[in-house]
Amino acid sequence: MNSADAPGPDCSIDRVEHAMGIIRGRWKVLIIHHLAVHQPRRFSGLERAVPQVTQKMLIQQLRALEADGVVRRIVHPEVPPRVEYELTAAGRTLATALAALHDWTVQTCRADGRPEGDTSGPDGSG
Repeated sequence: MNSADAPGPDCSIDRVEHAMGIIRGRWKVLIIHHLAVHQPRRFSGLERAVPQVTQKMLIQQLRALEADGVVRRIVHPEVPPRVEYELTAAGRTLATALAALHDWTVQTCRADGRPEGDTSGPDGSG
């Protein structure tokens, strides 16, 4: 990296680490993806979209994403109550960043998920 490419004083790896913390969790990226594809979505729709996740874990992950400002929970005043989830503006930009990460993997990674040119074995040994 030359000096022209070096991060400016306002750029900090701490911000990247914070962003990674927001999406850390087995199901968060999938939840964000499914909300980006179709929103708003009811809880049951998310359960069907990610059938491997337990109801308890889906609730926890949605609450965490809501607390981080990525997902908005919409409660409709109806009987029975209807709750929907959608991405916030920050969540939509995060979904765009995740799409860019996906594109990077398509362009640079082999079928086993490792970057091209990685000669180490599956266990990380060279």
